[in-house]
Amino acid sequence: MPPPLVPEVQLHLAHEAVPLWQKTEEELGEMGLPPPFWAFAWAGGQALARHVLDHPELLVSRKRVIDLASGSGLVGIAAMKAGAASVLAADIDLFSVEAIGINAAANGVSLEATGRDLLETPAPDCDVILVGDLFYEKDLAGKVFGWLEEAESRGILTLIGDPGRSYLPREKLKKLGEYKVQVTRDLEDAEVKLTSVWRLLR
Repeated sequence: MPPPLVPEVQLHLAHEAVPLWQKTEEELGEMGLPPPFWAFAWAGGQALARHVLDHPELLVSRKRVIDLASGSGLVGIAAMKAGAASVLAADIDLFSVEAIGINAAANGVSLEATGRDLLETPAPDCDVILVGDLFYEKDLAGKVFGWLEEAESRGILTLIGDPGRSYLPREKLKKLGEYKVQVTRDLEDAEVKLTSVWRLLR
């Protein structure tokens, strides 16, 4: 199905989080696994994907793109549809890596998916880094932002889609756009999230 804000993209999505989460733990015989982030089109990712599709020449056309914490692959797929030269979609959840491949094939695009933690080293050589909805935990947010700052210092364009998470350092960012994104009550505190696209200030 297409995410509400990005009808150009088809994704394999779940209707409910908890049953899928439980099923994953049952299948693997493990408890305490991370939520199935890859099975949903999060607000930050939807807004960022919409922004990329609406401004291809300015942002990603003919450029090498990294989609950090890619989840379903939505943002990376949108970048390929917007004319990116290449996309590296990275997520440390190996279920996500599989979902990215399946969703990319469903949209007729080719991109590279990796389960490698890109935050362990400086960002690979690229032109653009896209980050959808990754500022929901304090320690993670600090690590991600430091990594993005280093990338931006090397001339890499860094864009963030965020629906008002607590740990986004807005004072260090410039707002590029704002979107009303339909989301599921199973995951969020509202049915519509006002979501912004930001870039780092240089």
